[in-house]
Amino acid sequence: MIKTATAFLFALVVGLVHGVQPAYAAARIKDVASLQAGRDNQLIGYGLVVGLQGTGDSLRSSPFTEQSLRAMLQNLGISTQGDESRSKNIAAVLVTATLPPFASPGSRVDVTVGSLGDATSLRGGSLVMTSLTGADGQIYAVAQGSIVVSGFNAQGDAATLQQGVTTAGRVPNGAIIERELPSKFKDSANLVLQLRNPDFSTAVGMADAINRYAAAQYGAPIAEARDSQAVYVAKPKMADLARLMADVENLVIETDTPAKVVINERTGTIVIGQDVRIAQVAVSHGTLTVQVTELPRVVQPEPFSNGVTAVEPNTEIQLQQDDAKVAVLNGSDLRSLVSGLNSIGVKPDGIIAILQGIKSAGALQAELVLQ
Repeated sequence: MIKTATAFLFALVVGLVHGVQPAYAAARIKDVASLQAGRDNQLIGYGLVVGLQGTGDSLRSSPFTEQSLRAMLQNLGISTQGDESRSKNIAAVLVTATLPPFASPGSRVDVTVGSLGDATSLRGGSLVMTSLTGADGQIYAVAQGSIVVSGFNAQGDAATLQQGVTTAGRVPNGAIIERELPSKFKDSANLVLQLRNPDFSTAVGMADAINRYAAAQYGAPIAEARDSQAVYVAKPKMADLARLMADVENLVIETDTPAKVVINERTGTIVIGQDVRIAQVAVSHGTLTVQVTELPRVVQPEPFSNGVTAVEPNTEIQLQQDDAKVAVLNGSDLRSLVSGLNSIGVKPDGIIAILQGIKSAGALQAELVLQ
């Protein structure tokens, strides 16, 4: 069975896919590029979660939580001087949100909440009104609402069960935008489109597609590829910028990306690009397995003797090495190589080792990304 699978691997990876041409994918501009003036902005704030069922911060271990509680009660007109609180129904949290582009006051966004102290769970809690500021220190949104926690935990005297994370959650539509960004889209003199995957071929193709549209619509080219990531689009004098962007983002172009192999050794995940190729190389892979088993034996003394019961060590060591043959690969595509390796039972960790070895030999015509 192994010989048959190995022969299949040889035939598959040596001469099956010679002459395969790179494949280009057609996509709309809105799917491969984003507007520079329409980027997201990050918001952050510090707040309190109340209503927890004894799973909040220990105020002695988290003094900032007690300080925040006292400050909040004082703002509500309640004096707490000289009192010592031992409540565990409150937790200090860090609140984050993403302000979408062109967001207007009154619209809502989701917020993410994470514990800062030693709270064990935020399930059932409610976020108290929290101001969210941007990098410039200005308040752009205010968050408040009930927290949705996906994880749970259960604990007894001798066992604990936990699934997911209970010290972080979300408040859907929990923040109301109070201030809009100072930039104005209509005041822009041009548009800057940024590729999500920078590539000169894709950038030039995008500029050509926009210029073909502009030649038919306005009688002159308006786009220029400045580098592998940015394409500048000049606004025609009589054009409406919003309508121009709506027409441009729906143009279909052909995208191209460099050949890459992405490997995540922690999860054993391998992602191989379409255009990955390998030069002529010989590959051999064998697995060495060492199994150590402890089987101690109890030795009893002879009757009416002065001996004592003893435990005699007994160790068994088994060594197993799989047969490994050398395969010569010449110009095959890497997807077929992985398929052939899978056919003879090579596990992901073995495939990862082979790919790293081919890259070290200089035969892998692609970028190897290790995560």
